[in-house]
Amino acid sequence: MRGPGTGEVRAGEAKSGELTRFGVSMSEDLLEKFDRLAARKGYANRSEAIRDLIRNELVQAEWEESQGEVVGTVTLVYDHHARGLSDALIDVQHHYHGLIISSLHVHLDEDHCLEVLVIRGEPRIAREVADRLISMKGVKHGKLTMTSTGRGLGS
Repeated sequence: MRGPGTGEVRAGEAKSGELTRFGVSMSEDLLEKFDRLAARKGYANRSEAIRDLIRNELVQAEWEESQGEVVGTVTLVYDHHARGLSDALIDVQHHYHGLIISSLHVHLDEDHCLEVLVIRGEPRIAREVADRLISMKGVKHGKLTMTSTGRGLGS
């Protein structure tokens, strides 16, 4: 920790960017479950798994605080025969062209399409657009995947 108002790093503490060791206390049962989960997901060690958990919480906080710039994807599966749906989806994308930076359209079969939109902007507007697209009649499934620009997450 830094001394109050001094900006100095106290002896034995890491400077920004350096690794710091800290202890975590938990029940043996919880630790065993965590270790199994980390191994199943392919983490080399607990530290990597814990860092990812912390980063996930920081990304969630970015979206909840509704400040700054975030990125994410909106994934839609829809029936392309649904009356007016394709035009409505395109209209929303054109209206929010500053938010939607890329799109991918895949024909899944004779009736269904997959659309993936890459979005970048203010969290509140990103959620608003995702909700609007996902709730359209004819969209069978939709999901907003929230992530971060990576700035401020550390290494």
